[in-house]
Amino acid sequence: MRRLGVLGWPVAHSRSPVMHNAALAALGLRDWTYQRLPLPPELFAETVRALPGAGFVGANVTIPHKRAALALADAASPAARAIGAANTLSFRDGAISAENTDAPGLLAALPWSPEGRTALVLGAGGSARAAAWALREAGADVAVLNRTASRAEALAAELGVRFAETAGPADLLVHCTSVGLDTETFKDLPVAVEVIERSACVVDLVYRAGGDTALIATARRAGREVVDGLEVLVHQGALSLELWTGTDAPLEVMRAAARQGRPPPPP
Repeated sequence: MRRLGVLGWPVAHSRSPVMHNAALAALGLRDWTYQRLPLPPELFAETVRALPGAGFVGANVTIPHKRAALALADAASPAARAIGAANTLSFRDGAISAENTDAPGLLAALPWSPEGRTALVLGAGGSARAAAWALREAGADVAVLNRTASRAEALAAELGVRFAETAGPADLLVHCTSVGLDTETFKDLPVAVEVIERSACVVDLVYRAGGDTALIATARRAGREVVDGLEVLVHQGALSLELWTGTDAPLEVMRAAARQGRPPPPP
């Protein structure tokens, strides 16, 4: 059995297992399986090094391990190195390789090209780093805002984007913090409702089993274009799956499974 998984703390909410297992079944890869791997930070390095011996081919990485995943890897893609974080690990020939599919996954999920547009990224963690780098590379004018200003300022300087002291409307508002994961409000975000209502498109990397996050719901009511966390999850997950299997990912199967929270019915 070839094993895959998602490493995070917490990770119980993740739709990655149902999404990837549906894709593996659709591809006829019956001897592959994908599972949740809840892992506190203090056990991350030791556990990841042991995964290949337990039959693991690769793993996705989520909060709070993305920077640690890059640091642990024996080799990394130029994108992962430039971003400073990895969300995909592959285990081959005794080595750990790191990749970042968050960046291209975000761009693939957008309704239009960000080239020449303004973008405000909320957060300063691994996902925010990927979003800011991807949008900058795609030609957007990117600013970063975080509740801890010093973290946003450091990230902006490192990636060559702008540091935002306060939130203002942008063509693209991208939320990359964990706020909203366990709550139904976004009162802890450094952004007012008026900013959301005046942004052209709102992206929330957080997703909730019960439907829209408060941020996405607010944007929808204002008639803004929205991209929810499940759509980004599907695109970044498809890229990870292709790295591990060498096979084109069944995007529609993955999307249906992620949104339903269970595998789609057989055709």
